[in-house]
Amino acid sequence: MIVGDRPGAIVESTLVTDVAPPCRLKQTDWIRPGRVAWSWWSDPKSPLDAEKQKRFIDLAAEMGWEYVLVDANWTRMERGNLFEVLEYAKQKGIGVWLWYNSGGPHNVVTEKPRGMMFFRSVRRFEMDWLKKIGVCGVKVDFFQSDKQEIFRLYQEILEDAARAKLMVNFHGCTLPRGWERAYPNLMSMEAVRGEECYIYDSEYPDRAPVQNTILPFTRNAVGPMDYTPCGFTDRTYRRKTTWAHELALTVLFESGLLHFCDAPQGYHQLPEFARAFLQEVPVVWDEVRVLDGEPGRFVILARRAGSKWYVAGVNGTSQPQRWQVNLSFLLSGRKAMMRWIQDGKNRTEVERRSAEVDPDHSVISISVLPRGGFVGVLSP
Repeated sequence: MIVGDRPGAIVESTLVTDVAPPCRLKQTDWIRPGRVAWSWWSDPKSPLDAEKQKRFIDLAAEMGWEYVLVDANWTRMERGNLFEVLEYAKQKGIGVWLWYNSGGPHNVVTEKPRGMMFFRSVRRFEMDWLKKIGVCGVKVDFFQSDKQEIFRLYQEILEDAARAKLMVNFHGCTLPRGWERAYPNLMSMEAVRGEECYIYDSEYPDRAPVQNTILPFTRNAVGPMDYTPCGFTDRTYRRKTTWAHELALTVLFESGLLHFCDAPQGYHQLPEFARAFLQEVPVVWDEVRVLDGEPGRFVILARRAGSKWYVAGVNGTSQPQRWQVNLSFLLSGRKAMMRWIQDGKNRTEVERRSAEVDPDHSVISISVLPRGGFVGVLSP
């Protein structure tokens, strides 16, 4: 149990991994967190088309992201094949992740490839083949149970993936349990109603802005969370968050794999300075601090990567807000430059701002729209 005198103490705690078993891997230099271009959200049938996958490889290369994910049913590819995708990605310097169904007798989900991850001998054969053809990692989905045999399956997948030097992302899964300490090849876990719910759930657009102010204090406080943010276009149900709110989620939520869910045109429509931020945003953090927040209403959080602090905030209410953000304890007694992106005049506009701050002048004023937000970088 994590107890603190303020909500931020829960976010900043490392208790979950402190009490987990220590690292079981002798070598970890092959494990590389990173950003991922992902086609399924904008086009669920795109894994059937090698040419469409190449467009997302191009997006990853253009944005400086490390990976592309080829999602469900890639074994049924009708136009081109996996080897074309792998070769194209290799030419562009982009790593490839592949999706797998976890079943097995424990689920009836038909998406393929299916039956490769449940039995150890089959799983090891498959993972050895993946490593041979140059795949970086696997996204394993649809566990659908917290029974003991499924918990054992998680552990065995991590063990065998480490044996083959493959990274892992679990979806349709349980909450993180600190396993990323024992098996640092575990990059992320879903266990959240993320942006794919804009496809399925008519109530999600109203709930998402509030949920996004709660998740840092709850679900994401216990481990990495694959929320797949940054949908700037609309899917089945129209998003009510602003573009600045979506940008902020890249810092607000922690995940060793940062899946950008939109299609290339979703990012091409952004101003150059917003694209530049998505090109530089890290996924590995040295420190986290909660600057302000009330779960359900708003949250303002800072994460440090090296000498830079990335600061993000989102508004969960239907009213505009004006926040006074105090950066004093991030400054370490020095002057710094704060550059940030905030809401413009409407949901699909963003503006950039900057201010020099020092220990005597450390408060910046930021205006946000209903369900809006901001994200910025504090540099020495």
